[in-house]
Amino acid sequence: MRTSPTPTLDDATRGRILFGGDYNPEQWPEETWQEDVRLMKEAGVNSVTVGVFSWARIEPRPGAREFGWLDRLMDLLHEHGVGVVLATPTSAPPPWLGRLHPETLPRDEDGQTIWWGSRQQFAHSSEVYRRHAAAITEDLAARYAGHPALTMWHINNEYCTYDFGDEAARAFRAWLHRRYETVDALNTAWGTDFWGQRYDTFDEIVPPRRVQYLHNPAQVLDFKRFTSDALLECYLAERDIVRRHTSHIPVTTNFMPFWQGQDAWAWADQEDVVSVDVYPDPRDRLGGQYGALIHDMTRSQARGGPWAIMEQAAGAVNWRPVNHPRPRGLNRLWSLQAVARGADAVCYFQWRQSRQGAEKFHSGMLSHAGPEGRTFQEVKRIGAELARLGEHVAGTCVEGADVAVLLDWNAWWASGQNGRLSAEIDYPEVVRAWHRALWEAHTTVSFAHPGHDLSGYRLVVVPQLHLLTDAAADNLVAYVRGGGTLVSGFLTGVADEDDRVRPGGMDARLRDLFGIRTLHEWWPLDAGETVGAEGFRGTLWSEEIEAADADSVIPYRDGELDGCPAVLRKGRAWYFSTLPEPEALRILLARIAAQAGVRPPLDALPDGVEAVRRGGLLFLLNHGREPVTVPVPGSHRDLLTGAHLAEEAELGRYGAVVLQEAP
Repeated sequence: MRTSPTPTLDDATRGRILFGGDYNPEQWPEETWQEDVRLMKEAGVNSVTVGVFSWARIEPRPGAREFGWLDRLMDLLHEHGVGVVLATPTSAPPPWLGRLHPETLPRDEDGQTIWWGSRQQFAHSSEVYRRHAAAITEDLAARYAGHPALTMWHINNEYCTYDFGDEAARAFRAWLHRRYETVDALNTAWGTDFWGQRYDTFDEIVPPRRVQYLHNPAQVLDFKRFTSDALLECYLAERDIVRRHTSHIPVTTNFMPFWQGQDAWAWADQEDVVSVDVYPDPRDRLGGQYGALIHDMTRSQARGGPWAIMEQAAGAVNWRPVNHPRPRGLNRLWSLQAVARGADAVCYFQWRQSRQGAEKFHSGMLSHAGPEGRTFQEVKRIGAELARLGEHVAGTCVEGADVAVLLDWNAWWASGQNGRLSAEIDYPEVVRAWHRALWEAHTTVSFAHPGHDLSGYRLVVVPQLHLLTDAAADNLVAYVRGGGTLVSGFLTGVADEDDRVRPGGMDARLRDLFGIRTLHEWWPLDAGETVGAEGFRGTLWSEEIEAADADSVIPYRDGELDGCPAVLRKGRAWYFSTLPEPEALRILLARIAAQAGVRPPLDALPDGVEAVRRGGLLFLLNHGREPVTVPVPGSHRDLLTGAHLAEEAELGRYGAVVLQEAP
């Protein structure tokens, strides 16, 4: 946690919404730059991220420094009123580093070297890599600390590198020594008497490289913890360098949404600005819900404050099997959705679409079609509308998020082990199913860690927490005892922090909380299989449970589990031993939320219309392909168009309005 004041996103936005994207001018002749800044001004771009992949340009050979091109670029952008988010280029080391220092290259679990020729080819625990990364960061920060264009620092890019090499092994052993102190404690935590894996010294321990059969799941869990921490060390080293030169400039690094390799709660506490890259599939009819989930998650990692979209796509991406463009209006809709859910920066990868390289078919704000193309024309409209919204929403918070969805990377890591009961259970998809039910019930939610203070929420939802520490279990019990309403999904509280199965198959405190006497058997369901319950059908999972003193039970009405509880309630605590089909889950959660005093932002919302209140404004977003009319009592002004609306709002296909109450 922070112990002293640090800069925030407000220091970069200065009362406006940042709008722009990654700018890679080194891919183009310098005469193109003048056209770029002219078109940026036309599109309302006020911020670009520069230098993400520029290490080889700045340092083409060891010790060289070629800053001239970057000097000219920074000056040009400042002259045209475009602020710079300056990146440290350490996610793409130059080829010479790998050639001269092969120990800086990561290795996979088979021991194969990950070579240069792409990006992220760095071994996070390599002292040589860290030394060179620090040197380029030091010189970059020293040179541009006083440049008037600089508004924010962007460290590295999309940290995602796993390394199973020898230096990672040494660092892993040191990490384990700090965590457990003695090898006996490690043996106990890892349960190494199983399959004769007991260690006599830390020197015998290696990363979970290729083995004959299944890995020790506790070893894999700790290696994932270690990897997140090792990457965080790399981030902190560079962050501290730039902070030393520019203590007034905020620092960020961009998360990938729902990326398994980083414990985002731990990382977010070390960022001045929490930022994310988000790429919903335009062909996904629930793409808007996926975007809302990522926005809610990122806002919550920012502790409810404003956050940044560092990357999104203006059109098609290049990494799906089939890459579809965004239909007319969808780019605008999803950009406004991000602002509604707390974003104060809406940026893209990238400004100008590349003509060469692996991402030449990934869209840009300025596409291959040029300024007359549909993409750029839509970008201009978005830029103009965000400029109008900035003074009203920048720095404000989302209102009415009375529901918390609990999320924990340790639980995710533990639940994904090999040797589990069902490969059909995918943690992110389970979380998304529960968030979808709340989103379709027009409920504004936040995310929280199971160790956070939950007392401010009317309802806490636990989609699944396979691993639950003693402190977290106590926290859930205390929340309910304090008057909160808790709803938990299946496979929660199965294991402790070492992934050791709890006696009885579920934490005893939770069994008592939910009114469960005995959990007899887990009954996973096959792909596409369902199980009948009273009033709905369950998917993915079921459990043979014997109730103790539950106040109410919804029983199974099928097969082996006929009569067993599918859903139990004891007081304010609910337990779902299956995942109801989407509509049933929506109805059940909406009913429970209403009983807990949760109210939607607006009554009588049509399906597919999202309503979010932020900073005293009401955002209405139509995710449907057909126009709709939304009743809105009172008189309002649409800040996007200036139109005055009375009693209702008309939303076209992928339409949006941002309403301010008229005096």
